[in-house]
Amino acid sequence: MTTFNRREDAFEKKFVHDEDLQFKAMARRNKALALWAAEKLGRSGDQIQTYIGELIAADLQEGGDEDVFRKIRGDFDAAGVTQSDHQIRRTMDEMLQKAIAEVKITG
Repeated sequence: MTTFNRREDAFEKKFVHDEDLQFKAMARRNKALALWAAEKLGRSGDQIQTYIGELIAADLQEGGDEDVFRKIRGDFDAAGVTQSDHQIRRTMDEMLQKAIAEVKITG
Protein backbone atom coordinates (compact mmCIF):
# COMPACT_ATOMS: atom_id res chain seq x y z
CA MET A 1 0.00 0.00 0.00
CA THR A 2 1.41 3.38 -0.96
CA THR A 3 1.64 6.35 1.35
CA PHE A 4 -1.13 8.02 -0.63
CA ASN A 5 -3.41 5.00 -0.17
CA ARG A 6 -2.71 4.88 3.56
CA ARG A 7 -3.51 8.58 3.89
CA GLU A 8 -6.69 8.18 1.86
CA ASP A 9 -7.72 5.23 4.03
CA ALA A 10 -7.03 7.23 7.20
CA PHE A 11 -9.12 10.17 5.94
CA GLU A 12 -11.99 7.86 5.05
CA LYS A 13 -11.90 6.23 8.49
CA LYS A 14 -11.85 9.65 10.18
CA PHE A 15 -14.81 10.78 8.08
CA VAL A 16 -16.81 7.68 9.01
CA HIS A 17 -15.89 8.13 12.67
CA ASP A 18 -16.90 11.83 12.65
CA GLU A 19 -20.19 11.04 10.93
CA ASP A 20 -20.91 8.33 13.49
CA LEU A 21 -20.25 10.76 16.36
CA GLN A 22 -22.47 13.39 14.73
CA PHE A 23 -25.29 10.85 14.32
CA LYS A 24 -24.99 9.77 17.96
CA ALA A 25 -24.96 13.38 19.14
CA MET A 26 -28.06 14.26 17.12
CA ALA A 27 -29.91 11.19 18.41
CA ARG A 28 -28.96 12.08 21.98
CA ARG A 29 -29.98 15.72 21.43
CA ASN A 30 -33.32 14.71 19.96
CA LYS A 31 -34.13 12.46 22.91
CA ALA A 32 -33.25 15.21 25.41
CA LEU A 33 -35.20 17.73 23.36
CA ALA A 34 -38.24 15.44 23.26
CA LEU A 35 -38.08 15.03 27.04
CA TRP A 36 -37.91 18.82 27.47
CA ALA A 37 -40.80 19.42 25.08
CA ALA A 38 -42.91 16.60 26.54
CA GLU A 39 -42.53 18.15 29.99
CA LYS A 40 -43.63 21.55 28.65
CA LEU A 41 -46.58 19.84 26.96
CA GLY A 42 -47.59 18.17 30.22
CA ARG A 43 -47.04 14.66 28.97
CA SER A 44 -46.22 11.81 31.32
CA GLY A 45 -45.60 8.07 31.40
CA ASP A 46 -46.02 6.34 28.06
CA GLN A 47 -46.90 9.66 26.42
CA ILE A 48 -43.28 10.73 26.87
CA GLN A 49 -41.96 7.66 25.06
CA THR A 50 -44.51 8.19 22.30
CA TYR A 51 -43.41 11.81 21.95
CA ILE A 52 -39.76 10.78 21.71
CA GLY A 53 -40.72 8.51 18.80
CA GLU A 54 -42.73 11.30 17.16
CA LEU A 55 -39.83 13.73 17.36
CA ILE A 56 -37.38 11.17 15.97
CA ALA A 57 -39.79 10.49 13.10
CA ALA A 58 -40.10 14.23 12.46
CA ASP A 59 -36.30 14.49 12.24
CA LEU A 60 -36.31 11.99 9.37
CA GLN A 61 -38.50 14.18 7.16
CA GLU A 62 -35.64 16.30 5.80
CA GLY A 63 -32.02 17.18 6.45
CA GLY A 64 -31.19 19.77 9.08
CA ASP A 65 -33.11 20.88 12.13
CA GLU A 66 -36.10 22.66 10.61
CA ASP A 67 -38.28 19.55 10.69
CA VAL A 68 -37.60 19.12 14.42
CA PHE A 69 -38.21 22.81 15.08
CA ARG A 70 -41.52 22.76 13.14
CA LYS A 71 -42.70 19.70 15.09
CA ILE A 72 -42.01 21.32 18.45
CA ARG A 73 -43.33 24.74 17.37
CA GLY A 74 -46.54 23.16 16.07
CA ASP A 75 -47.06 21.07 19.19
CA PHE A 76 -46.42 24.04 21.48
CA ASP A 77 -48.82 26.21 19.49
CA ALA A 78 -51.51 23.52 19.52
CA ALA A 79 -51.16 23.06 23.29
CA GLY A 80 -50.88 26.78 24.09
CA VAL A 81 -47.31 26.46 25.41
CA THR A 82 -45.60 29.84 25.44
CA GLN A 83 -42.08 29.52 24.06
CA SER A 84 -40.58 31.85 21.50
CA ASP A 85 -38.89 30.56 18.37
CA HIS A 86 -35.64 31.88 19.81
CA GLN A 87 -36.12 29.93 23.05
CA ILE A 88 -36.81 26.70 21.18
CA ARG A 89 -33.81 27.13 18.87
CA ARG A 90 -31.56 28.10 21.78
CA THR A 91 -32.62 24.97 23.67
CA MET A 92 -31.95 22.89 20.56
CA ASP A 93 -28.46 24.39 20.26
CA GLU A 94 -27.67 23.99 23.96
CA MET A 95 -28.79 20.38 23.98
CA LEU A 96 -26.74 19.63 20.86
CA GLN A 97 -23.60 21.09 22.43
CA LYS A 98 -24.19 19.02 25.56
CA ALA A 99 -24.81 15.88 23.49
CA ILE A 100 -21.63 16.45 21.46
CA ALA A 101 -19.61 16.76 24.67
CA GLU A 102 -21.18 13.59 26.08
CA VAL A 103 -20.55 11.62 22.88
CA LYS A 104 -16.92 12.71 22.79
CA ILE A 105 -16.49 11.39 26.33
CA THR A 106 -18.37 8.11 25.89
CA GLY A 107 -17.56 7.51 22.23
